Amino acid sequence: MRHNRTIIQALVGATAVTGGMITLVPAAWATTIPVACSESALVSAVNLANSTPAKDTLALASGCTYRMTSSHGGLADALPVITTPIEMIGPATISRASLLPFRIAEVSSTGDLTLTTAVALTNGSALGDGGAILNHGAVTLTGSRLSGNHATGNGGGLANADTPSGTAPAATFTNSPVSTNSALLSGGGIYNGRRGTLTTTGVSGSPMFMTGNTATLRGGGIAAVSSTATTLTQTAVTANNAALNAGGVYRQGGTMTTTSSPISANTTNNCVGSSPAVPTCTG
Repeated sequence: MRHNRTIIQALVGATAVTGGMITLVPAAWATTIPVACSESALVSAVNLANSTPAKDTLALASGCTYRMTSSHGGLADALPVITTPIEMIGPATISRASLLPFRIAEVSSTGDLTLTTAVALTNGSALGDGGAILNHGAVTLTGSRLSGNHATGNGGGLANADTPSGTAPAATFTNSPVSTNSALLSGGGIYNGRRGTLTTTGVSGSPMFMTGNTATLRGGGIAAVSSTATTLTQTAVTANNAALNAGGVYRQGGTMTTTSSPISANTTNNCVGSSPAVPTCTG
């Protein structure tokens, strides 16, 4: 007996009807979802992806800037809260385009957000932690970017949420610069909170840059506070600022490893005030 299986791609921003019937994607199938260049199409795509447990890929419109004019994840988030594995593929930009403050994305403890091929999150503005992303689950950036985001709490670009128990948040950055973000507390670029893990990686001769980020307290580039592990490999943390100290990297407890990762030219200093000290960092 010959068995035929039809693979259906859900088109967001368009309606596809075959033979007068609307076909639903089976819950167990991973799907690639082309996303038209509009706020409503992106929100619909995230909601569709969240509706199934399988990993879905959102193929963002090439070169599009998704201008988010209102929040769709409660009052706090431009996108619906990510609750399942979702990958977004660029090149594209997702940016807040409103006077109202809201971050770009929040990832729940069951969520897993991957940004691949030049996806940029910009102009997020969180009342609390995580100007671009607040992470309770897993976040992976590859060849993507967080820039120009702000948080009134910790983590202007990304915050691994302080998590006393349960799923520990994890963030991985590969060749994904973090720049010109700001936080009123700690971690202008990235905040790696309680029990969190953070891994950043560049390539030989072309490091991943963390630059131009600012924090009012500590860790203009990165603040790791009671986190499980922070691992920096071929990552340049430079020209960041913290008003109190540790303009580059601030460490309070936890394991930290730095390999071929210069921490330099930060103000007021590079890592003063950290306890234990930041490996290989002076000044």
